[in-house]
Amino acid sequence: MPKDRPAPDLPEPLFPLVDAHTHLDACGATDAATVAEIVDRAESVGVERVVTVADDLAAARFAVDAANWDSRVFAAVALHPTRANALDDATKAEVERLAADPRVVAVGETGLDLYWPGKLDGCATPEEQEDGFRWHIDLAKRLGKPLMLHNREADADLLRVLNEEGAPETVIFHCFSSDAAMARACVEAGYVLSFSGTVSFKNAKALREAALLVPSDQLLVETDAPFLTPHPFRGAPNQPYCLPYTLRALAEGRGEDPVELAKESTATAERVYRLPSRS
Repeated sequence: MPKDRPAPDLPEPLFPLVDAHTHLDACGATDAATVAEIVDRAESVGVERVVTVADDLAAARFAVDAANWDSRVFAAVALHPTRANALDDATKAEVERLAADPRVVAVGETGLDLYWPGKLDGCATPEEQEDGFRWHIDLAKRLGKPLMLHNREADADLLRVLNEEGAPETVIFHCFSSDAAMARACVEAGYVLSFSGTVSFKNAKALREAALLVPSDQLLVETDAPFLTPHPFRGAPNQPYCLPYTLRALAEGRGEDPVELAKESTATAERVYRLPSRS
């Protein structure tokens, strides 16, 4: 897909929704006004709250700022596994300070990414990633907050480390992209699976089969914006307002009413992230 595709049209509204994982800074937000602009657009189609997620220290600082600027925004902070080699003592201290902010609802995204080592300059090695992952697991448990995971080609190793360290009370697999066997293992362990626009891709048959196995009280929906724009807009820029496209694709694959699935996924997000009441 060409990178200059126009942004998707506004979808038909679908209430209520929570974007369980997005990156407002990467979507172009730089201050309170631009955060509000993106979230206003999302709210107009039913996406009433968003969790903006950090993958480096600068993004972590921004995520916490954004969550304090706008009551509809919450934050998750961590260093992405590919950047785990930056976790020196000073960085750990700042991540921990940021993660303790009341507007931070999860520690993430952390985890393992075995795709990029050897391909990406400066990428953390698998050993560095595992050390960083273990530190983030401990941080989530000490703070009593959910652990938000990035997983790329690391199913067995992620489950192994979680088992060795003892998983926090709540574990969220962001952008779940594995097969039915992994989904079954995660569901049995009590983990929460978050589905992005990838579930709508034409070549995602195995992922749609996995999505059938996830109870609604262990299911979230997300955009991972500006990435993973749902079909038929794949390759176009993504934003939180696009979430209804993904929810409808997921509901169709599960044979469910999208309105009911929206309500159920929102209830799960409220419970998992301990979001305050909208009333």
